[in-house]
Amino acid sequence: MPDVENIKRLLDSLTDDQCREILRRLRARIPIHPIEAKLNTQAEVILEAIDRASDLTLRGVRGIIAEAAFAVGVVSELEGWREVPLGSDMPYDFLLEDSVGRLRVQVKMQRCVSGRPMKANEASRLLSADMFVVETQRTRGGVDRLTGEDTRPYRFGEFDIIAVSMHPSTNDWNSFMYTVGDWLLPRPDKPAQLMKFQPVAPEPNEDWTSDFLTCVDWFRSGMKKHIKA
Repeated sequence: MPDVENIKRLLDSLTDDQCREILRRLRARIPIHPIEAKLNTQAEVILEAIDRASDLTLRGVRGIIAEAAFAVGVVSELEGWREVPLGSDMPYDFLLEDSVGRLRVQVKMQRCVSGRPMKANEASRLLSADMFVVETQRTRGGVDRLTGEDTRPYRFGEFDIIAVSMHPSTNDWNSFMYTVGDWLLPRPDKPAQLMKFQPVAPEPNEDWTSDFLTCVDWFRSGMKKHIKA
């Protein structure tokens, strides 16, 4: 039986090129992720494809990474909670349940412009320059057959909590800001719908928190208000 500790010490003594050679040998035997078998290709090819993608595609990829980061870094760390499987085409990304009840969570990315975090006043002159911004609408649009209305905007009541990934400004995929869905700002012309761009506080305050369970308490308190613009 090989001495694993000795092997580790030997690896520590290798050059970067020698380590890459060992990695290539191991990769022939050990897949990094089940997605390799699902797509019948290697992780390196998948990463190369992402690297070649357009900015629009990368925005979608970052959104998926934000959801995965929330699942791994937040949901998996919650004690007494479980993730409930979702149906198709739901207006939220996670359905979570504890002994009190269920919560619907929508995960969004902090908005960027020209590769940098976007300030709220860049989205609307009515919003503060001291805030960041998140875009709260569906990726794809459509038209309701009965009402003829645009189905891209979210409506109040479609999710309970919004989790905004702050990676663009913190460079940390585990960094989120949370607020209650019904506290978000309404569209002036259609108050039942969420305004497209919402201001996000860079630090916790009375409207936004970096702690998920704090936001759960806010939601379950039943407090009625809107975040500050």
